[in-house]
Amino acid sequence: MKKLLLILLLNTLSFASTNVVVSIAPLQIFVEKIGGDKINTTVMVPEGSSPHTYEPKPSQMKEITKAQIYFAIEVEFEKVWLEKFKNQNQNLIISDVVYDLNKSTISKHHHDDEADEKHLQNHIHSTLDPHIWVDPVNVKHIAQNIYATLSQVDNNNSNYYKKNLKSYIKELDELDSQIKEILKDVPKEATFMVFHPAWGYFAKRYHLKQVAVEVEGKEPKMKALIKLMKEAKEENVQAIFTQPEFSDKSAKLIANNLGIKVIKTSPLAQNWAKNLLNLAKAIAHKE
Repeated sequence: MKKLLLILLLNTLSFASTNVVVSIAPLQIFVEKIGGDKINTTVMVPEGSSPHTYEPKPSQMKEITKAQIYFAIEVEFEKVWLEKFKNQNQNLIISDVVYDLNKSTISKHHHDDEADEKHLQNHIHSTLDPHIWVDPVNVKHIAQNIYATLSQVDNNNSNYYKKNLKSYIKELDELDSQIKEILKDVPKEATFMVFHPAWGYFAKRYHLKQVAVEVEGKEPKMKALIKLMKEAKEENVQAIFTQPEFSDKSAKLIANNLGIKVIKTSPLAQNWAKNLLNLAKAIAHKE
C-alpha cells in the first residue's frame, strides 16, 4: 500500500505544472511557446489596459502567491509592483527576460513649447523604450532567457523546453523573413506615424522611421498638431497607427485633415505575430 502511494505521489509530481505569472499578453505567448503543457500562465495586464499605469486586482495578487516564476519584461508598472509581488511570495523567482538586450531611448517627440521641449528631451534621454518585444529578433533572445529559467526551475523537463525553444526560434526566423519580404519595396527610413511611440524597435530593425503624435499619453497642442500634419504630408504618410489603450482624438484630427487612415493596432495584442505582419502590410500599403 505504501509503495502504491509513493508511485502515485511521484506520478503527481512529475505531471505537476509550474505556475508562471507574466506582465503582458505577448510575453504569455513567448513563455507558452517554450513551456508548453508543463506550465500554467497568468497575465497581469489585460488587453486594453496600459502597462504604464496598471494596478493588479486582488484576485491577481492571489495568483502571485501560487506562482513559482514571474517573468518580467521591464514595463513601467513592474517598477512599482515587483517588490510587492516578492513580499507577497518570498519564494517567487523573478526572471527578467530582457536583461541582456540593448535598449533604445524613446524616439523624439513633437512639442510646441520650447521650455517644455527642453525638459522633455532631458526626460527622453534618460527614458528607455520598454516595447522591446515588437522586434522578432529580440524575441529570440527573450525565448532563450525563458528557456534558461524554466530549465533551471524544472530541470526534469529541460529537454522538452529545449525542443520547444528550437522550434520557436525557427518560427521567429520565418516571421522575420516574412516581414522583410513584405517591406522589400519600402524605401529605407520610410516614415510611419503612431500615436504612442511603441514601435521603435520594429522601426529600427526594418530601417523605418517612427513619428509619434503624443508624449507620455498626452495629446499635443495645436501648434504641435500643425507641425505634425506638415511633416506627415512631406513624408507622404498614408496612415496613423493608434492603440486602444490611448485616446486617438489627435490622430483622427490629423487623419481627417490629410485624408489618411487611422489604423488601430496594439503591441499588447495577444495575436502578436499576426499583429507585426499586419503592421508591415499597412506600412507597405499591402493590407
